[in-house]
Amino acid sequence: MSGVLIEVFYDVLCPWCYIGKHRLRRVLTDFPGRDEVRLRWRSYQLSPDEGRIPGPTAAEAMATWTAPDQLPVRLALIEQLGTDLGLAIDLDKARPVNTFDAHRLTHFAADHERADALVEALLRAYQAEGRNVADHLVLLELAHEVGLPEEETGAVLAGDRYADAVIADQRRAAELRVSGVPTLVVDGGRPFSGMQPPEMVRAELDRAAAASRALLHRRSPLSHGRRPVMIE
Repeated sequence: MSGVLIEVFYDVLCPWCYIGKHRLRRVLTDFPGRDEVRLRWRSYQLSPDEGRIPGPTAAEAMATWTAPDQLPVRLALIEQLGTDLGLAIDLDKARPVNTFDAHRLTHFAADHERADALVEALLRAYQAEGRNVADHLVLLELAHEVGLPEEETGAVLAGDRYADAVIADQRRAAELRVSGVPTLVVDGGRPFSGMQPPEMVRAELDRAAAASRALLHRRSPLSHGRRPVMIE
């Protein structure tokens, strides 16, 4: 398939992923080949040992690894970057939980071409509304919101479908040495942070688009001096 493929490694628990998603959206708005860009959401669990029942808030969790004098600065920065993009991130509401089922559901949504919409709904629900994204009732509601078939969604959540896809994504992240999120991989190139300046993200897209055009040109019969055969 032609066009540019952007793999986005993300986790619902990551506020930077919510910010990075909307930054990428802005970059793509002005990208000439935006209609040929394909996004593939890749699973990455920041806290795979979390349970399904919410505990301390994300802000309280951050306090365990952030210097006391830096915590208010970091929280304010996240809130402001979100506000600049129209996002109401509230880490005093968000409570970390296990996101494995949310990632499984994202793969299911991808099969219905609704992955981007579901990722948006998951990030909003957790980062802005403080909802429990490990709760199957919440996941069912979000799936319904983005137009996924209710009965099949319930069957996915009740079983283990797409578990292998989530594990495969995490294996790919390890192979690419992805150590944080959001991370972008454009057309199989070098992974880079999704929080890089927009001009760097645009430069990567331009490079990939140029390479894609060059490949199509090399494959064209006309590029080898041959006329295409017309079949009547």
